[in-house]
This record gives sequence, C-alpha cells and structure tokens, in this order.
Amino acid sequence: MKGKKPYVVVFVIQTIYAAMFLLSKAAFDHGMNNFIFVFYRQALATIFLIPFAFIFEWKIAPPLSFRTFCKIFFLSLFGITLSLDINGIGLIYTSPTLAAATTNCLPVITFFLALILRVESLKIKTRAGIAKLIGIVACLAGASTLAFYKGPHLKLLSHHILGSNKQHDQSHIPSSTWIKGCFLMLLSNTLFGLWMVLQAFVIKDYPPKLIFTTLQCFLSSIQSLVIALAIERDIEKWKLGWNINLLAVAYCGIIVTGVTYYLMTWVIEKKGPVFLAMSTPLALIITIFSSVILLGDIISLGSVLGGFLLIVGLYSVLWGKNREQTPKVSQDLEQPSV
Repeated sequence: MKGKKPYVVVFVIQTIYAAMFLLSKAAFDHGMNNFIFVFYRQALATIFLIPFAFIFEWKIAPPLSFRTFCKIFFLSLFGITLSLDINGIGLIYTSPTLAAATTNCLPVITFFLALILRVESLKIKTRAGIAKLIGIVACLAGASTLAFYKGPHLKLLSHHILGSNKQHDQSHIPSSTWIKGCFLMLLSNTLFGLWMVLQAFVIKDYPPKLIFTTLQCFLSSIQSLVIALAIERDIEKWKLGWNINLLAVAYCGIIVTGVTYYLMTWVIEKKGPVFLAMSTPLALIITIFSSVILLGDIISLGSVLGGFLLIVGLYSVLWGKNREQTPKVSQDLEQPSV
C-alpha cells in the first residue's frame, strides 16, 4: 500500500481541482471579482496553515536564509499569484470543462521545462522513453481535440441533471473570446509548470513542507492583495455574503490551497514534478461529468475523444516512468540472452 500512496494522493488532488473549477466558475458568474477572489483564497489558506506549521515543524525547521526567502518569494509570485490571476480571467472567458482541458497541456509544458533544467530525462532508444514520448503526444492531441473540436452533442445524461432542467451550451461564446481564454489558460499553466519544476530545487534548500507551503501562501496573499487593490477599489466588491462566493473562497482557500499545495509538495518530493503533472487528465474526466450532472453542460463527442486520448497519454507516461524506476538488475533480467 505504501508504494501506491502517491497514486491515491494524485487522484485526491485532481478530484479537489475538478470541484475548484466548478465552484470558481459559479462564483465568477455571480459577480465575484477574480483578483479579490485570489486574495481571499490565499489569505484564508495562510490562516488555515499557520497553526499546523507552528505545531508540527516550527521547532525542527532549519534557519531560512535571505537567498532562499527570495527564491520562495518569486516562486510564489509567478507560480501561484500570477498563475491564479491569469487562470481566473481565462475561466471567466470560457468554461470549467475547457479550464480542465487546457490544464492537460501541463504535462507537456512541465516535461519540456524539466528537460531543459535536467530534472527529467528522455531516452528515445528505450521502451520507457518511447512510452513517455507517446504519452506526451497523446496528451497534447487530447487537449487540442477538447479545445478546438466539439463535434455532435451527446444527450445520454441530459435527463440526470440535478437542481435544474435547463442545459447550458458554450457554443454562443465568441470565437475571439474563446481563443483569448485558451491563450490565458496556456500562459497560466506555463507559470504553474515552472512552479512545479523549480519547487523541486527549492525544497532541497528548505525541506519542511508545511512551513514551505505556508510561507508561499502568505507571500502570495500579500502579492495578490497589492494586485487586487490596484485593479479594484470599490469596497462593495470586497464584501462577502452567505452565498456561492463565500463557499468558493472557503473551499479554494482551505481545501485547494491549504491542503492540496501541501499534498502536491509531498508528491513532487516523492515522485517528481512530471509524475504530478501527468495526473491532470483525471481532473478533466471528473469535471466533464460533474458539469453535465450539476451544471447542465452539454457533453460533446470532442470531449469524449479528447478525454480518451488524455487517459491513454497518462498511463503511457506513467508506465514509462515506472519502468525507468525499476532497478537496473530487474531490467537486465528481462533482456534475452544471446
């Protein structure tokens, strides 16, 4: 069971993210300002994490050097603050399903960033390397299919919608707005992929994961506050009522940022950034069916085909990574004798 723990953790992470796409989109549709949303989310995550960081790691944490602090500051700025702000704008322009779909470009982005920084390797003359390459191509093809090909609508789940008899179709969204949203999502995922790769280096300099995560959330909350104040100064926009906005902020702050960022740091430490990135197709599959059942979105043939390609890519890369991590002695035993 111990060896399967990272697989269970990444499934939990992607389920949490699928719910985040749905709740965030609902909050934005109800008038929540994206930049204010990011600030509240990060501030709440910081408040939630501080007691745990003090209780479990404060006494054993090594001194934090100024150089490491600067690394964490810029890691928070680009990988969390700007990534979340840009992602929120892209979500406003598009839909939860597309947000989850474009997130599946993350494995491609993370893989190439990891190659450049020599965190990951690709040996195309081995079966493991070929499997990883096929998986990356399949993920890219699946994400492209979801973004650019809709196809005929499938109405198999139309009578199972909860809470409403009304279905929603995003076909009325202008092409320019849709493409702009795709571009912003891609930019956000590029920043997030860089965050995952660089975090693998920074965590070696400062290993206490709870304090590391808390410090990133704290710095991100300050950064996002400055950005939000510069863009939105209407005090009415900052008020939270007992509605979907408050629920979305609480969920994203405590569960997504507070809990998931810690889990992601744990997975990166155990399995590396590309392993985490390759789990992103799971969030898409969950989001597609949740959008159909809860929001009444109409699922298309493109969503099914794209989801299938993403699953193929996911398991292809995971197979390649597992084979590379197999002890060399075991691999030698598999070679036929001459």
